[in-house]
Amino acid sequence: MSILQIVSRIVAFEPVHVDGVVRLCTAEGWPSWTPENVLAAFTSPCVIAITALDGHKVNGVAQLLTDGRVIAYLGLLVVEREARGQGIGRALVDELFSRSGRRRIDVLSEGASTRFYESLPHKAKPKPGYRLTAVQ
Repeated sequence: MSILQIVSRIVAFEPVHVDGVVRLCTAEGWPSWTPENVLAAFTSPCVIAITALDGHKVNGVAQLLTDGRVIAYLGLLVVEREARGQGIGRALVDELFSRSGRRRIDVLSEGASTRFYESLPHKAKPKPGYRLTAVQ
């Protein structure tokens, strides 16, 4: 079965997808992705945001931050738990490459996601990654 048969369609993010994206992020325990934050972050300049739809239901989402020339960073990739292992994540990543025209995408991964990213064509970075925070 091809990826296109598994995923009904991958489309550009639209405001009607906000609730579906929030639902997926909430299921992962990511409370920062409120409706207001999703809408603002996914419609910002220099962002490519796409959703995987099963009918009208959002079952996957990806957000790429890019300068359009050199840098491309995968800010968010999540697939509904019940739909994992069916090629949706890979299809979303492939679509981001296609839409961005970039030849590489940088990713910081949580431990549980490492196996997925290692299944894609990649170069492991010998450098550690960090999440910097503002001084309070």
